[in-house]
Amino acid sequence: MKEGLTTLRDDSAEAERMVRALRGLRVRVESGAEAGQEVTTEAGGSIAVGAAADNELQLSDATVSRYHLEVHATPDGIRVRDLGSLNGTWLSDVRVESALVPYGTRLGVGKTVLRVELGGDASRSARADHVSVPGLIAQSPVMMNVARTVQRIGPTIVSVLLHGETGTGKEVVARAIHDCSERASKPFIVVDCGSMAPTLIASELFGHERGAFTGADRRHIGAFERADGGTIFLDEIGELPLDVQPSLLGVLERMRFRRVGGDREIGVNVRVISATHRDLRQAANTGAFRADLYFRLAVTRIAVPALRERPGDIEPLVRHFAEQITGDPGAMPFDPATLASLREYHWAGNVRELRNVVESAIAVGQILLDGRPISQGPAPAQPGTKVPSESGPVARLPYRDARAEAIAAFERSYLGSLISDCSGNASEAARRAKMDRAYLVSLLKKHGMR
Repeated sequence: MKEGLTTLRDDSAEAERMVRALRGLRVRVESGAEAGQEVTTEAGGSIAVGAAADNELQLSDATVSRYHLEVHATPDGIRVRDLGSLNGTWLSDVRVESALVPYGTRLGVGKTVLRVELGGDASRSARADHVSVPGLIAQSPVMMNVARTVQRIGPTIVSVLLHGETGTGKEVVARAIHDCSERASKPFIVVDCGSMAPTLIASELFGHERGAFTGADRRHIGAFERADGGTIFLDEIGELPLDVQPSLLGVLERMRFRRVGGDREIGVNVRVISATHRDLRQAANTGAFRADLYFRLAVTRIAVPALRERPGDIEPLVRHFAEQITGDPGAMPFDPATLASLREYHWAGNVRELRNVVESAIAVGQILLDGRPISQGPAPAQPGTKVPSESGPVARLPYRDARAEAIAAFERSYLGSLISDCSGNASEAARRAKMDRAYLVSLLKKHGMR
C-alpha cells in the first residue's frame, strides 16, 4: 500500500462546476527530491510529468519514467492518465491507467507524491487576452488558449506537434500556424501518413528517381521538396513505420535528403508541423515510436481539445458551417433549445460530426444524434437553401431512404463542383471547404470521384 496517499472529496454544486471550467490546474510536489516545486496551467490545460526535459513538470526521481503521466483539467475534476510508465501511477493503493479524480487528489509516482489542485481564476485573463486567428473558431477558454499559442508560435520556425482526437480540426490549426508565419505565401503541403502503404511513404516524403523501383516510370518530386520555403504538415505521424522514422529524423536534423534511388543530396528550408490522435510520449516509452524523433517533432506541443470540452464553440461553429453550405452569413438552422441539446452531446466524432449534423439539418430538415432524431422548433428558412418538397417522389420514400438520398445528392453536387474548381487537387479542395482532408477523400471515394 502507498502510504500517505489519500483522496480529498469535493462535493461542490453545479455552480462551482461552471466556475472550474474557467480555472486552471496546479500540480505540486508534496514529497520527493523536488518537494515544494509546482507547475500551473491555464483553463482546460494539461500537465505532463516525467524525467524528460520537455515535460511541464520534470522529476529527477530515478523511479519515474521518461514520460510518466499526464493530468488534464476538466469542469468535473482532473483526468489522470498514465503514459505507460514502468512503475505506475498510484491513487492510494490502487494503480490507475486512466481516472477522473477530484481536485485535491494526491498521486504517487515512483518515490514522489504529487497533489493536483484547482488553479487560479483564468476568466479575467482569458477576456483580456482575447485574440482572433484567421481560420480558427475560438470562443471557449480552451480554444482561446490554442489561439493564443498559435499567434505566439506562428512567426517562429519551431516544429509543432498537434495532438487530439480524430475530427478535432488539427489540420485547421496547422494551417492557421502557417498563415500566421512569414511562410504564409509559400506552399502548405499535406501528407497523410495514415492513408498510404508503408512502401510508398518514403517516396511521397522524399520523392524518387525514374527506375528506383518497379513502377517508377518517371521522376517524382516528394513533399519536402514541394514544400521548400513553406510548411509541410505530416498528418497521423503516429502511423509512420519504424523503418522510415530514421530517414525523417535525418531530414529534420540536416534539412537535406536524397530521393529514393537518387545519389544527389537536396537541401530544403521547410517548417514541419505534425499531428496525431495517438500519444507519442507513451509510444516513445514503449519503443513504438523513436524518442529522438519525437523530441524533434514536439519542440512545441499543442493539445487540440475535443468538442465536448468546448461547448462554447458549438454555436459559432454551426453558424460557420451553415454559411459555408448555404452562402448566407446569417444562416442558423437550429433554434435555441436545439443548440442547448447540441452543447450537452458527447460528440464522439468531434467537429467533423457536428458538420455532418449541420449538413443533414439543412439538406433534409432532420437532426440525428447517435442515429436518433431530436426535435426542434421551426427555424427561419435560409436564402438559397433548397428544402425538399412535401410532395413528389422523395416524400413517398421511407424517411431513412429519403434522407440518405437527399444527403447523397447534396454531397455529389457540392463535391463535384469543389473538386472540379480545384483541378482534382484534394488538399486544395479540403482547404477551400475548410474540412478534414482524409474525410474529404473518403467522401470523394464514396461518390466515385477519386
